Amino acid sequence: MPDFSRRRFLEQSMFAATAALTTGAGQHVVAAEEARPASPNEKYSVAIIGTNGRGRSHIGFALGKSNCEITYLCDPDSNVGHRRAESVTEKQGKAPKFVQDMRRVFDDKSVDIVTIATQNHWHALAAIWAMQAGKDVYVEKPVSHNVSEGRRIVQVARKEGRVCQTGTQIRSMRGTQEAIQFVQSGGIGEVKLARGTCYKRRNSIGHASERDVPKGVDYNLWLGPAPVRPFTKNRFHYNWHWNWAYGNGDLGNQGIHQMDVARWGLGLEDLGQSVTAYGGRFGYKDDGETPNTLVSMHDFGDKMLIFEVRGLKTDSLRGANVGNIFYGSEGYVVMTGYSTGAAFDLDGNMTKKFEGGGDHFGNFLDAVGSRKHEDLNADILKGHLSSALCHLGNTSFRLGKEVQTDAAAEMIGTDGEVQDSFQRFRDHMANNSVDLSVDHVHMGPKLLIDTANEGFIDNGEASAMLTRDYRKPFVVPSESEV
Repeated sequence: MPDFSRRRFLEQSMFAATAALTTGAGQHVVAAEEARPASPNEKYSVAIIGTNGRGRSHIGFALGKSNCEITYLCDPDSNVGHRRAESVTEKQGKAPKFVQDMRRVFDDKSVDIVTIATQNHWHALAAIWAMQAGKDVYVEKPVSHNVSEGRRIVQVARKEGRVCQTGTQIRSMRGTQEAIQFVQSGGIGEVKLARGTCYKRRNSIGHASERDVPKGVDYNLWLGPAPVRPFTKNRFHYNWHWNWAYGNGDLGNQGIHQMDVARWGLGLEDLGQSVTAYGGRFGYKDDGETPNTLVSMHDFGDKMLIFEVRGLKTDSLRGANVGNIFYGSEGYVVMTGYSTGAAFDLDGNMTKKFEGGGDHFGNFLDAVGSRKHEDLNADILKGHLSSALCHLGNTSFRLGKEVQTDAAAEMIGTDGEVQDSFQRFRDHMANNSVDLSVDHVHMGPKLLIDTANEGFIDNGEASAMLTRDYRKPFVVPSESEV
């Protein structure tokens, strides 16, 4: 445990021991009101970890709230961090502190809120450290880099009594909330299938040679829990998404939003019975490791969730390029954006529209004020379950092997919806001049899931991928250490 966490643990233990004298032995006590604004004239002290990409949105969230003040910006790339600090100073009228090491933020007791917009492989550890240091957390999606990390964040949030919001902002959009309510209330009859689509064009990242780490970048801090590898631009800003050591491909990048909506609409509260995935990185050869085409099939017994990632040029599916489709016995619902969609009858006639936005960061601040994680639209448990489904799909794919197209078709089974996805996959490849007799399908095994323990049944290779080897001192704690 880092020094800051040990100090915080001792402080909280002393508080709990004292409180127990008056509240009764065994009652869980958390200093929840510590460092909270006491009046409308006071502000939450906000630290933003990761200031590039999505971090710019976090800066905008905090600047847009009258009860927030950005007191820290943290980024291992000081070139980006200093630019953001200058911008915040200009807009806020007060300069934030800039640091490269997030542990300096956690050492400061005056910080109330930490938002995390780092690379995926840092999300869990940053969130855990922040909550152990007494901060409330807004952590970007996916909340974890592997399945076990997500469960550890949930456990720490509950143990420490912290509020932890997941960055799946669709959960706060009125249009989507109304659509999900419509689906779950029987608006399209019985629903047993949901599809998520991430049809998002991705060009090749090409090849990049190893080079010296850019001046101003603390590469050790950037790598954090990940193994040390030589620096290249294709494993750095943004392109880290397509490297397994740091990212989770587009299933865990854009796709996590639509995976979350699909799980939400189907009312799924566990990881299902099995998962099978297939695809590949088609159409070009580059430094990317993750698939640009992936179909992930999740069996929940009486329900099924199918997710489709396409990075090459493609037409939408029923109007959903990046969205969701819920198939009911009396119609279907198509979500075509973060807050828009419509319901249709079985003949394709529109029967209802859904639209309207929301304030996800505002919802987080409301829950910080109430001290009730139940007030969150995207509590960390919801974020963990949806992120874990993405990890399960990636795990099946990574354990797969290249097979002939006809063999792959036989391996996925005879279910009509599954075969429909596969045929559209084949058509998609043909439309992009990909010859599957040359570039074979990478077919993953069917992995049986021990849903009670969030693990795999009788598959050591898959079980090993539920976690990773962490580079000290950047170690996500085990369940017994939380």
